[in-house]
Amino acid sequence: MPLVRVFVTLKPSLLDSAGKAVSDSLLKLGYQEVEKVRIGKVIELQLESYDEARVKQMCSQILANPVIEDFKVEVQK
Repeated sequence: MPLVRVFVTLKPSLLDSAGKAVSDSLLKLGYQEVEKVRIGKVIELQLESYDEARVKQMCSQILANPVIEDFKVEVQK
């Protein structure tokens, strides 16, 4: 039974206000090495079998908003 991880992030051209807030907070706490923070989400799917086209369809239809988000799929068999 494969485990599929879907990483969803905002497209690079979009402002990530949550990432900016975290970045500002880290800098205020003294973590000067932080240059930029982007916030995303990870979705884990336990599947009976892996079909790349079906997983991409799931991502495009409900797991990610293709207008503003990118996604990357990682499969662990």
